[in-house]
Amino acid sequence: MPHESVLIAGAGPIGLACAISARRRGLDPLVIDAGPIVSSIVQYPVGMTFFTTPERLEIGNHPIVCSAAKPTREEAMMYYRGIVRAEGIRVFTFTRLASAARESAEGTIRCTLVPTTGDPATRELTTDRLVLATGYFDRTNRLGVPGEELPHVTHYADEAHRSFGRDVVVIGGKNSAVEMALALWRAGARVTLVYRGTGFKPSVKYWLRPDIENRIRNGEIASRFAATVTSISSTHVAIRTADGGDERLAADRVYALIGFLPDFDLFQRIGIELDPVTGRPRLDPESLETNVPGVHMAGSIVAGRDISEVFIENGRWDGEKIFGDAEARRRASVRLGETPRPVGE
Repeated sequence: MPHESVLIAGAGPIGLACAISARRRGLDPLVIDAGPIVSSIVQYPVGMTFFTTPERLEIGNHPIVCSAAKPTREEAMMYYRGIVRAEGIRVFTFTRLASAARESAEGTIRCTLVPTTGDPATRELTTDRLVLATGYFDRTNRLGVPGEELPHVTHYADEAHRSFGRDVVVIGGKNSAVEMALALWRAGARVTLVYRGTGFKPSVKYWLRPDIENRIRNGEIASRFAATVTSISSTHVAIRTADGGDERLAADRVYALIGFLPDFDLFQRIGIELDPVTGRPRLDPESLETNVPGVHMAGSIVAGRDISEVFIENGRWDGEKIFGDAEARRRASVRLGETPRPVGE
């Protein structure tokens, strides 16, 4: 059976940063991902601009070059592809970690990998250390209404051009939903935004909020606030309005952009203990090692259900905590603004 010294599940920015930390300490990690590299960024709206400045997205001391003050989705994808090439990181894309278990108390970790495209045959390997950096974009929140699985319903953003001249309902009121609604309107779709909140939250990007509010005020994008979806058909979205009434909205395409959750089922199958309320794993905050020896967690999944707590900006140092010595962990804590422990404590 093949053996890897380190297996990293997740080829997002944080998983790649972990791989760099491992390589710079003489290890040769294998990185796998259920989709392409940085699949979460691939799922962002086409042409999206990041909220943060480029230096806070950088990993491995490789600078990001972008044409404006903040990088776009496309510039970020190009950057992280370059990281894989420059660092010589081994990556198996479209390969999912299905399960992992320690063979004995002191033994290796046996992992089962499943292709997500092509030949469905599974493969197994063992590893000394497993790093879970799986993020949350693989598992979407669900509406839980009839019709949610119809083929014209998606939980991810895609190319707005496809909806030119069509009736589109966007469900949600955070950044992804707002950006998609604006992109669809600019691509010539007839857009209705449905949101259960009474208004947009302050977390909506400062350049998006006036744009969406002006489009709604001008009647260019229709909106239904304090509304909930009750069902979806092949032609309409049924909602319960703020006044308790029922309404049917014409919909050739439906975007249910209502957020994501980590794969808690996978973590529990591995044996990681999770807080029943928050979903936070039991782990050492300094090394990010879980209660399962040799299994570490990195990135947003360490925050359980509170996925907005960890971003690329603060998760990119997790590899130093996992693979570094006490001094490296101290430096990572300083970069994160945490109170560092004295070296050796």
